[in-house]
Amino acid sequence: QLQLVESGGGLVQPGGSLRLSCAASGCIFSINIMGWYRQSPGKQRELVASITSGGRLEYVDSVKGRFTISRDNAKNTVYLQMNSVKPEDTAVYYCNADVRLVSRSYVTIWGQGTQVTVSS
Repeated sequence: QLQLVESGGGLVQPGGSLRLSCAASGCIFSINIMGWYRQSPGKQRELVASITSGGRLEYVDSVKGRFTISRDNAKNTVYLQMNSVKPEDTAVYYCNADVRLVSRSYVTIWGQGTQVTVSS
């Protein structure tokens, strides 16, 4: 079954750190872009960071210098290291991947979401 499984969310104090992980599994031939999105109540889902299979990075301005996205292609896993977190980082974080299946078709899949709460 093709799926993304996220882990690592939770409660963290302002200024603290948290690391999110997301592992893809299923009939995967390759994965191009993997990314993290977030959505807080009353707001649209936004792209936080993304990384291509070649290592090209993209970040939303509000997290530049604080968050780092990385991936392990051999494990089909993407990570989001969150440092110096702020209350406004509170949201449900979703993993996303553009997958090429062994059938050679393409599909975009989403994780189930993991809650990150920044509060003292």
